[in-house]
Amino acid sequence: MNDKDRRSMPLFSIGIVMKLTELTARQIRYYEANDLIAPERTKGNQRLFSFNDVDRLLQIKDLLDKGLNMAGIKLLLDEEEKEMVTEEVSKKAKKAPANLSDKELRDILKNELNEAGRYGKASMRQGELARFFAKR
Repeated sequence: MNDKDRRSMPLFSIGIVMKLTELTARQIRYYEANDLIAPERTKGNQRLFSFNDVDRLLQIKDLLDKGLNMAGIKLLLDEEEKEMVTEEVSKKAKKAPANLSDKELRDILKNELNEAGRYGKASMRQGELARFFAKR
């Protein structure tokens, strides 16, 4: 298991996250409602947060302390996420052979979509990539 997988594992309850971040449960739920974080849910609907979620909450808290409002924070975080996705895609494109068949390309995109879903990011990319998986 690599570090990326470990950091995205849902481990912490909201009580632990409150202690780690010094945020209230209401603040954490508010950030979730505004799609700034996406914790996993258990079958009993309990939120479980990963190290990445805790880092994101600390980043949000820091940006609020610097005077940014929620709209500005959302724009900034969305832009950072887009840059990360673009970097990942360009790295994979450099590694991938240039003459891929349509089926190989679909398989790669499908794998990326599944991987993104594991990290709670599928909702952003799913609409963009869904056109590649239409039944033929």
